[in-house]
Amino acid sequence: ILQALLCGVIVMRPEDPLTYLEEKLREIMEKGLDAVLWYMCIDLSLHPKLKRISETYLNTVFGLGGEQRMTGELCAKAWDFYRRNLMKLSFGGWIKYNRLKKNKRKKAKQKMALAVVHYNVQMLRVIIQKWSTWVQIHKEKMTLAVKRLQQIFTTIYLNAVMKAWHAEAHSSLKTTAYFESLAKESQKGCFESNDLTVGHKTSHLPVKALLQVFRYVNLVDLARCAQVSRTWMLLTQNSSLWSDINFSSVKHKVQDQIVVNILQKWRPYVLCLNLRGCYSLHWPSFKSISECKNLQDLNLSECQGLNDESLRLISQGCRALLYLNLSYTDITNGTLRLLSSSFPNLQHLSLAHCRKFTDKGLLYLGSGKGCHKLIYLDLSGCNQISVDGFRNIANGCSGIQDLLINNMPSLTDRCIQALVEKCQQIMSVVFLDSPHLSDTTFKALAECKLVKVSIEGNNQITDLSFKLMSKCCPYIRHIHMADCQKITDAGLQMISPLKHILVLNVADCIRISDGGVRPFVQGSSGAKLRELNLTNCIHVTDASVTEIAQRCHELTYLTLRHCENVTDAGIEALGNMSSLISIDISGTSISDMSLRALGRHGKIKELSVSECKNISDTGIQEFCKGTKSLEYCHVSYCPQLTDEAVKAMAFHCHALTSVNIAGCPKMTDTCIQYLAAACHYLHFLDVSGCIHLTDKALRCLWKGCKQLQILKMLYCRNITKQAVLKYTAKLEKQEHSDADPPSWLGCDRDGNI
Repeated sequence: ILQALLCGVIVMRPEDPLTYLEEKLREIMEKGLDAVLWYMCIDLSLHPKLKRISETYLNTVFGLGGEQRMTGELCAKAWDFYRRNLMKLSFGGWIKYNRLKKNKRKKAKQKMALAVVHYNVQMLRVIIQKWSTWVQIHKEKMTLAVKRLQQIFTTIYLNAVMKAWHAEAHSSLKTTAYFESLAKESQKGCFESNDLTVGHKTSHLPVKALLQVFRYVNLVDLARCAQVSRTWMLLTQNSSLWSDINFSSVKHKVQDQIVVNILQKWRPYVLCLNLRGCYSLHWPSFKSISECKNLQDLNLSECQGLNDESLRLISQGCRALLYLNLSYTDITNGTLRLLSSSFPNLQHLSLAHCRKFTDKGLLYLGSGKGCHKLIYLDLSGCNQISVDGFRNIANGCSGIQDLLINNMPSLTDRCIQALVEKCQQIMSVVFLDSPHLSDTTFKALAECKLVKVSIEGNNQITDLSFKLMSKCCPYIRHIHMADCQKITDAGLQMISPLKHILVLNVADCIRISDGGVRPFVQGSSGAKLRELNLTNCIHVTDASVTEIAQRCHELTYLTLRHCENVTDAGIEALGNMSSLISIDISGTSISDMSLRALGRHGKIKELSVSECKNISDTGIQEFCKGTKSLEYCHVSYCPQLTDEAVKAMAFHCHALTSVNIAGCPKMTDTCIQYLAAACHYLHFLDVSGCIHLTDKALRCLWKGCKQLQILKMLYCRNITKQAVLKYTAKLEKQEHSDADPPSWLGCDRDGNI
């Protein structure tokens, strides 16, 4: 109907379309719906001129031959074909529609699942945030509670300590009062009497200055000072001088009675006690030590009389001990068990070269109260310790920061791994003469923030260790990797970005050359470097030395010993370094020109030019003229030097404390006369191989060098044994032989080179 009406309106174009449509609708209602045709609303004159399809057309359409006719069967087939196509089209559309709806439902389901996940994540986040806030609040409450409990504990502990100290101090009150009264009476006597110190320069010094001077005097000399005058006697009785007692400086003279008398008199004031090497001490001395209740630092190294019972006696009174050195003693597991129960505050412990304790003893360090506050541990030379022993240390002493394990060939990577497993606070490690360690050790130590590493005599450590240092130890300051043959220039290049290195020692690493030294010096630590040791780095040349002079403005200690390719050109560049105070260029090919350059700024205190065969008296004279503060001078095995070189040292450098002229065959008694006349602070002198020296030289040293402690006179065949016994009896150490000089000394028995 709609189609017929629209066709009529479009074709007829009536003037009043509404009226036209109303008439046509009435006509359709009259004729009925069955009579509706699409063209019934169009005027007959406007109908299209259509021809009826003839049978020939149908025949053509249906492909009928001339004799064939259009039959009902063909019409049925045509209808069936049309119906199937229509059904296929309809069914295909229906399937497409259903698939579309299914895809929509699937996408909706996926979106719903994603929404559920998102919702769950948001809910979980909210829950975790609330839980985290609660945990933080709970932790803060716990921290406050712990602090409060700690304060209470500290208060109670301090009260107990103060009460114990007060009781101990009260026992010595009468003794203190006695000395005070004695001091007052003596002071009155000093003003009334004609004291021996009147007019003496030291009598005008303030008391504090005199006390400071007396602190550097050993016990024997302090006793002598007490006999000078009443004033000095009173000063030597000052308690501040007896807080740090060093018996080691007079170890050959110390007996039990001396130790007992001194400690009983000053026991309330003694904080530090050094008995190193005092081999003649026994039970009375150890009993006196136990009465020093305030003792904090105790050194019993090399005390032959020390055993488990002695230490048990000491532990009964010295509960406040912080530092304990038991190296080179015969202690056993019993002592280690005692340490864990008697010294809970112990921080520094040395067990170096103690061979009688076992892994079980180390287990005691962490048991019970244990030495849990230990931060320094020295196990050098303890070859009996196995991996289990190191594991025991880690379990009980996890706070260790400084670790020394020298002279221990049995030390392996597994030992360090077992220790580092729980000791994560290690900052300093020293492994000298431990040949079985490898890069694996540094992989284990990568967890620790190392600031100092010292390894020597190892052929397994490679540049990988330097790479690990560069990556994991950004604050490392001290690197000592001497005699590690596999270290190359690549290793130095890897650590060049590190910013805080102050000390670098790669002595005897013979693969290192300018290719490693120059990039390191040009790196971040070059300007801060203070100590550099390149001993026996034979491939280092003047190019590296010049770079050092230009970059290392803070360098104070430089060692280029046996760097054969270093010449005067490189050393002259060092002459402009005002920071340099110590230099060792022994075994190089330098000449007098280098010494002249080094003496230019005059601040060098230590000079070693041993085995430099090209230097002469002129070079030493030029150097000493510009260097008045020289204290250490070694010119051994320089065959061209004569008495004139020593004369220049003695005339210009009065502060000399150590001189080595061994292997200089042209030296005579005259050079010793120069030293004895001017160098009164000389402590060490080596004249081995100076074959022209006689007994007269010893007599001059005996008169002039009162502070001489060590004297070496090997291959001095003109010095008699009688003179040695007479003039060196008071020396701490002397070596003498009157044999002919060996061939390696460089001269024959008559001094000919």
